[in-house]
Amino acid sequence: MAKAYASAVIDAPIETVWEIVRDFNGLPNWHPAIARSEIEDGLSGSDVGGIRSFYLTDGAHVREQLLSLSDSDHSLSYNFVKPAFPVKNYVAGIRLLPITDGNRTFVEWTATFDEEPADAGKYVEIISTHVFAAGWTALQAKVCG
Repeated sequence: MAKAYASAVIDAPIETVWEIVRDFNGLPNWHPAIARSEIEDGLSGSDVGGIRSFYLTDGAHVREQLLSLSDSDHSLSYNFVKPAFPVKNYVAGIRLLPITDGNRTFVEWTATFDEEPADAGKYVEIISTHVFAAGWTALQAKVCG
């Protein structure tokens, strides 16, 4: 099983960062790769079980389902319904932790998934760098810009 991971420190209080991240439909507001998004079936961006249908800036269509959302733990998890990459058993999570020194936030984004043997490690790098780390860089710019 492959694992993608990226973490960062955001120079803002956890409440500020969580308010942005917890909206499962809010990626277009802070992630540069997401062009537009909607939650299917009239649900909200905080309804567990809801499916976000979104388009990447390159036109690719992706669907993901919110599996968990915890305001007390500042965490959420989701899986692919229609993958962005040719992987299987993809489950991702975001978790935030307060950094009391400077009132900042530690953020981490992780995913586990299965790759085809010929692709071993390929999607770990793409997801870790171009999805997760790029997202944290853009979120830092949004909350501190």
